[in-house]
Amino acid sequence: MQSRPALVVIVGTGGTIAGTSAQPERHVGYQAGVLGVDQLVAAVPALQGQALEAQTLARLDSCDMDHATWQALREAVARQLARPEVAGVVVTHGTDTLEETAYFLHRTLAAPKPVVLTAAMRPASAPSADGPQNLLDAVALARYPGARGVVAMLGGQVLGAVDLRKLHGYRVEAFSAGDAGPLALMEDGVLRSFRPWPAAPLHAADPSAGPVSAWPVVEIVTSHAGARAATLDALVAAGAAGLVIAGTGNGSVHHTLLAAAARAQGAGVRVVRASRCLQGGVVGTPAGALPSYGPLTPAQARVELMLDLLAAAPPA
Repeated sequence: MQSRPALVVIVGTGGTIAGTSAQPERHVGYQAGVLGVDQLVAAVPALQGQALEAQTLARLDSCDMDHATWQALREAVARQLARPEVAGVVVTHGTDTLEETAYFLHRTLAAPKPVVLTAAMRPASAPSADGPQNLLDAVALARYPGARGVVAMLGGQVLGAVDLRKLHGYRVEAFSAGDAGPLALMEDGVLRSFRPWPAAPLHAADPSAGPVSAWPVVEIVTSHAGARAATLDALVAAGAAGLVIAGTGNGSVHHTLLAAAARAQGAGVRVVRASRCLQGGVVGTPAGALPSYGPLTPAQARVELMLDLLAAAPPA
């Protein structure tokens, strides 16, 4: 008797992969998050008859991703991973904030099984939509023996959550793993691995311990020519508990922002720096420089600082 295929649960949050357009030949101007997960699965013939469950958690354009959806997604995925019959979980998502959601889940979710985020650069109504193949590959990866951790499956590449970078706003080949390179390639349903699955200790913060309204406010300020201290000062006055300065080059910061950062630190606000460059991060900490999270992008550093502040907050 043939054994029953391992169950994969697909959780949908919206995005271009679920988007449609009244003009299918156009790849911009569509509405994201229109389709539910059942409709995405039905559009992939190779998925028919497979052991799948589908749950539409949200129908967001991921540029509008919010903390409440992060919290709900984390809890939904954790519930599915705890089921012994579930081999892994696939999350369909928009590309704009995919790397932020992936990093948040990586740092806060115990994932002894694979949690595979996938997305698309072209809407489902496009003649050359990339979502169906990405979804098919993601489901295959979720069943792959030994796979674990939070990863992204895009364009045949398996990218680690920490390494994930969106480099292009239009092309199908929009994502990269930077210096680290992909973890593996999916080739006609067969995985070719290059390095171990991601494993890192979880952050001490518990994002489910209270309402998202209690999460510390952390904002990103970009250092650039003619940067004004008033921008950073205004965020502190508005209640920011932490600030990430997206610095130029190797995390260098305009002198006006450095002065404002010193004032913010004096008021008890945590300030760290990152690099505007999407590859390389920040290397080293010269004397007197603001601290950094090393290779993390500004968006990832924002998540890490928020979790640090959340872990340090006194119990409610």
